[in-house]
Amino acid sequence: MSISPARAAAFDILLRVERTDAYATELLHSAQFSKLSAKDHGLATEIVMGVLRWRSVLDEQVAQYSSQKLEKLDPEVITALRIGTYQLGYLSRVPQSAAVNESVELVKQARKRSASSLVNAVLRRIAVDKPGEASSAVLRAHPSWLVSKWEGMFGREAAGKICAYDQTVPEVAIRVSGAAAHSELSDAGIKLAPGRILASANRVDAGEITNAAAFKAGRVFIQDEASQLVAMLVGKGKRVLDCCAAPGGKARIMAERNPTASIIALELHEHRARLLRKLVPAANVQVLTADAREFRPEDLFDRVLVDAPCSGTGTLARNPEIKWRLQPEDLSDLHTHQLDILQSAMKLTAPGGRVVYSTCSLEREENSDVVAEALEADRSFHLIESRAALEELAEDGELQWKDLDSLLDGLYLRTIPGVHPCDGFFAAILEKN
Repeated sequence: MSISPARAAAFDILLRVERTDAYATELLHSAQFSKLSAKDHGLATEIVMGVLRWRSVLDEQVAQYSSQKLEKLDPEVITALRIGTYQLGYLSRVPQSAAVNESVELVKQARKRSASSLVNAVLRRIAVDKPGEASSAVLRAHPSWLVSKWEGMFGREAAGKICAYDQTVPEVAIRVSGAAAHSELSDAGIKLAPGRILASANRVDAGEITNAAAFKAGRVFIQDEASQLVAMLVGKGKRVLDCCAAPGGKARIMAERNPTASIIALELHEHRARLLRKLVPAANVQVLTADAREFRPEDLFDRVLVDAPCSGTGTLARNPEIKWRLQPEDLSDLHTHQLDILQSAMKLTAPGGRVVYSTCSLEREENSDVVAEALEADRSFHLIESRAALEELAEDGELQWKDLDSLLDGLYLRTIPGVHPCDGFFAAILEKN
């Protein structure tokens, strides 16, 4: 029996995500799978992202019917079972026979033929019994330690909204450079809607933006509205530094808002720096392959952005694999790394200059704890209220989200998935005396 290209691709991608640090969305848009038809690519995306979002719930269902414990199953076997179980429970248009039979065939072609009878038996029982879902399914689709943390930080209701948002397909937010690009998208059948938070953002209502010529040429780029908002907090300056710049969305916005400034964008890895040079073509942006912790410029900067590497727990709707990789002890290592970068950036800031520290994490260890420790170690800096920056953006017509209070956590910017229609971002503005 043959396997559909969509299911074969989904199986390959899920195994690579399981075995490496790869991200599903990057693999889905890689050259290897670019030849899939639109229909097959759509089904592969649905299966991959659905399995990753609901993995723990799917495993619960498989465990009910499996004669072997899940931890003893080979990766190929549990992956095929998850793919089949997801289709049976969540994709009403997929025939049950296809979901079952092709999952069995995936195991056979992966040279795990001895497990084919187990996969067949488990999936056929699931197809017959149709195990129902409790209302707590969205909470169970997250590690319990993470849900408990969020309930302690944001309250039970907000934690529930975060979990519910993580299980949805988020809207595609974009930024378009110039009126001509808008016309190109319209001519290509791409329908846009206004941004929900920013006047300069758009949302894709219909059409595949990644197929548009304007996107491929770099005149349109995908960027969550909270990420765009963080870049706007940097404000105006003459010398601007982006410490962790790839993939380049924030650097592009800073260049647009500071057309006469000298902007340096740092990226640690050469291959990402090459991509950054393509995505940020502005003449006033200089891309350097360098570690922000070791960067020694001739002059200091009046505006610095530290969009620090982080756990990414504010982006689980887009990157659900993160929640199965992250462990509580990882937060301490991330904290140390983030603090090193922030303290290095503070040393590169001119008197009267500002540093914006941000992450796409929801975790206190990576956010306010990092800022507090940095300020304690360097008393030449103080915190600026994010409210003032938001009010200024609102007065300029850039910020159209009316409930400013909801965007604030004390002096900090704080977006919460499900509470806000965007990823979860944190930002703090530090000013040098």
